[in-house]
Amino acid sequence: MSTTPNPYHGFRFPAAIINEAVWLYHCFSLSLREVEVILAARGIEVSYETIREWDLRFGRAFATTLKRRRPQPGDKWLLDEVFIRIRGKQHYLWRAIDQNGVVLDVLAQSRRNTKAAKRFFRKLLKGLRYAPRVIVTGKLKSYAAAKKDLKIGGEHRQSRYLNNACEVSLQPTRRRERHMRRFKSAKHAQRFLSTHSPIHNHFQLRRHLISATEYRAARTRAFSIWREVTGLALTA
Repeated sequence: MSTTPNPYHGFRFPAAIINEAVWLYHCFSLSLREVEVILAARGIEVSYETIREWDLRFGRAFATTLKRRRPQPGDKWLLDEVFIRIRGKQHYLWRAIDQNGVVLDVLAQSRRNTKAAKRFFRKLLKGLRYAPRVIVTGKLKSYAAAKKDLKIGGEHRQSRYLNNACEVSLQPTRRRERHMRRFKSAKHAQRFLSTHSPIHNHFQLRRHLISATEYRAARTRAFSIWREVTGLALTA
């Protein structure tokens, strides 16, 4: 009888500590060194380089599982692209959310043209069995051209202000960019944000829109799912 291999086998620290470090790093605007200090205050002596390795080893897998387990996104998508400077060169961070503020995907690219827009649409639609009812974008004409070339149905609304919610959702990314003293490369930005966005978004519970009772219940569900995703439900 075959058994699933333990992904934490061979690590000096137990799974609970590894998962706690990854959670702290992505749920809050903390550097690796700050996570190291927090763990040290709890009597856990581990270097920030080890925490980096934990994140590279497990963070992406956690984020992928969270995306797979999330409910079907809304049918109204808000898309935006903002510039980020990497090693003195301007790049663009393409980002999409639904009407509920759920981050659908992010993509760092060096261009802001139709080819780049088509690449982002393909990434968004990969694995989905439905098309959005409404797509809201800025005035960039590349969106309309890419939507037409890929034959994506649904209404397309273009406005300078309609996708403000998408711009606001970029604030955590901007904070991390400043905290990390900018990304080192486009690959580094893509790798980090592909992990950070699903994990950080999972714990953003829109507290201002729900009651205290609903918030506590939602928070309990969020942590329950997180424990299942990280395997703590099986190892506790």
